[in-house]
Amino acid sequence: MNGPTIEWQMLLSEQLVGEARARRQLRMSRRERTVLWVSALLYLSLAIGFLVELPSGREADVPLTACLVAGYALVSRVRFEFGNGYVVPEQLLFVPVVLLTPLNQVLLLVSAASVLALLPDILEGRWHRQTLLGPLADSWFAVGPVIVLAALAPGEPDLAHTGIYALAFGAQLLGDLLWSLIRNRLVDGMSARETVATMSGVSRVDATLSPLALMITLVALETPLALLSIAPLVWLLEVFSRERQARYASALELQRAYRGTVTLLSDVVEFEDPYTAAHSRSIVELVEATGEKLGVPRQDRQRLEFAALLHDVGKITIPKEILNTPASLTPQEFEVMRTHTIEGQFMLDRVGGLLGEIGEVVRSCHERWDGQGYPDGLSGEQIALPARIVFACDAYNAMTTDRVYRRALPVEEAVQELRDNAGTQFDPIVVAALIDVIEEGEPVGASADEIRAVLARTRLSERVGVAT
Repeated sequence: MNGPTIEWQMLLSEQLVGEARARRQLRMSRRERTVLWVSALLYLSLAIGFLVELPSGREADVPLTACLVAGYALVSRVRFEFGNGYVVPEQLLFVPVVLLTPLNQVLLLVSAASVLALLPDILEGRWHRQTLLGPLADSWFAVGPVIVLAALAPGEPDLAHTGIYALAFGAQLLGDLLWSLIRNRLVDGMSARETVATMSGVSRVDATLSPLALMITLVALETPLALLSIAPLVWLLEVFSRERQARYASALELQRAYRGTVTLLSDVVEFEDPYTAAHSRSIVELVEATGEKLGVPRQDRQRLEFAALLHDVGKITIPKEILNTPASLTPQEFEVMRTHTIEGQFMLDRVGGLLGEIGEVVRSCHERWDGQGYPDGLSGEQIALPARIVFACDAYNAMTTDRVYRRALPVEEAVQELRDNAGTQFDPIVVAALIDVIEEGEPVGASADEIRAVLARTRLSERVGVAT
């Protein structure tokens, strides 16, 4: 459990795909609309400027141009979903458009084809009409190749210009990366590293398809019908993309089943012991914030959510007279109480799959850094990081809430307790991160409905953002 498993990485990917599908049907946030409108207007201004001022370099062939635009639109509908976006094999038609149509028209042709590709989705209600802004705002990748070719090889395509075409491809990647960095930072707050990682996959696809597209384009210069040779490959890619979409649909259904199970268990805990349920809910945001402060990857932060919510699920097996006793527990009662971690793991193991992994964390949520915890006496980094984080946040929350046998400690005293026990009871690095979170403003505990929203991956803040 110290590192993300393939299953959790897949869960994150499936979650991102599901979020992206849902987001395309919704209105954009005000910030996103503003960024895309500004980008679209700048791009259209540049495209019109190129149309007026840039020499065409080639004779216009209206039927060929129309066919290329239609083909570009069709190819752009072959979408391979991954993460919060998708990859399309548009390079198969982008290269012919750049090399066979008048250079001063390329920017307008590319954006027009991309808009045409979205129209069926918008008309059928799968995408919101505001997504039409996307093709206009996201076509900056076409600018670099047009500039390079206009300066170095404005005429008919020629194999001798392969080096120039490679330079144009580099300009395409650079333009696409720069715009993605700007958009992702302004709209989603995505880091440059995340953007580069995402764009690397797109770049590999484009680099793979570009040589093939170039060869077909050179042949099509004399025999335009050669462009039809792209059709079988596009059909094959379409088959693969539909299979991929179907797999994601099945995976999303399974993911909803997992989340439904977590929600059900949370509701059972709330019915059996309202204090335990409220306590578990109240540390979810604290655990997430601490994990983020520690640089825990997103797929592991999802495990933190589940572990924080379910870390005391085994207490539903503990007799209520022990759970609600107003006095200190007797040694015998404490031994019974200690079994809740094992019982929690047993319950989640019976569910299996990803929740079985959460059971391992639940079992270790009362292990101490110095090895004096239970049930296995693990110490130091033998204890999974999610369990160490939950343990510290659990203790802090317990200290700062009223219990039947004592009043809550002031925040300052609870923080000092964390400091005093760092290196013995708690992982000192986790304690430092947790104290930073507390001093920056402890997250507000979530209600039961908000937790259900978290499990459905529709946080209240995201819904507000969509509506603005």
